[in-house]
Amino acid sequence: MITKNIKVPTGNICLLKGEKGKSLEFLSIGDYGKEANIKADFLGLTNEINGVPNGETMPLAEKWVITISTQYGCSMNCNFCDVPKVGKGLNATLNDLNNQIIEALKLHPEIKATKRLNIHFARMGEPTFNANVLECTYGLKKLIRPYIGRSLVHPVLSTMMPKKNAMLHKYLQNWCEIKNYEYRGDAGLQISINSTDDTQRDEMFGGSSLSLSDISETGYLLPNPIGRKYALNFAVADNTIIDGKKLRKLFHPAKFMCKITPIHETQTSKENSITTTGGYDCYYPYKEAEKSLKEAGFDVIVFIPSYDEDKGLITCGNAILSGSIPSCDYSVIT
Repeated sequence: MITKNIKVPTGNICLLKGEKGKSLEFLSIGDYGKEANIKADFLGLTNEINGVPNGETMPLAEKWVITISTQYGCSMNCNFCDVPKVGKGLNATLNDLNNQIIEALKLHPEIKATKRLNIHFARMGEPTFNANVLECTYGLKKLIRPYIGRSLVHPVLSTMMPKKNAMLHKYLQNWCEIKNYEYRGDAGLQISINSTDDTQRDEMFGGSSLSLSDISETGYLLPNPIGRKYALNFAVADNTIIDGKKLRKLFHPAKFMCKITPIHETQTSKENSITTTGGYDCYYPYKEAEKSLKEAGFDVIVFIPSYDEDKGLITCGNAILSGSIPSCDYSVIT
């Protein structure tokens, strides 16, 4: 049962009492559509993004995004994320995962089908520590059927590649098998890289993430992706180092694409004076990074949220359980 429901301009932020007696946090949100806040030359989306205006999202019957927590809190200690403020990472149960998705779907009983349901394992926690995520993903199509029938479901796993996870390689192999065969390519894997400089990465990820060379070795052994390539994610801040030539030596563009976003405005990023100057208002902060990655042969997506999306706390690194509240218009339903 939902214990708190906050309505923000793009959807809902909800708290759910989990089986381990603590609260989990999940999102049910709409999407502006790729033409609104994405630049991706390889997709024919070539307009430079000079600010994303607040606006109406697409109907949920067109695209529905549900982002769930895989852990109660997180132990990765990234210096731009508020989730560690919630507490150490404790794995959510299979029922916890399923219940977040069911409660999100129940928010809109008027929606009987959607052209695309994205399930992101990315709100709180590092999902590769939790084997229940794999079991949940296997059962998603059956889980959603009573609510939105046989709608297309697209699960996405986001990982920071923790160095203390001895089962990481096997876990990602299992995920890629799910992506390639259970979902016939219609699933995603996103690997947080952020910088091509290992010293900078250690600072960003609190020393919790593998080195780039170790990530490269794991990536090399992953099967070739069916459908969308595996995404190397770069959350850009002022002075972030992104060297396309170096990345090309470690990852092959036939297997990996790149995604660039700003570092989001969280309590923690503010405390650590981490900013992306002009990151929400103009294309300039991403121009050189995109150029470097494209020249190295990578497909590149530049994604910029609107102020409503960031101030509404639906972006990565935020959690109302950390004590934050939206700084845009919002209302508490429950």
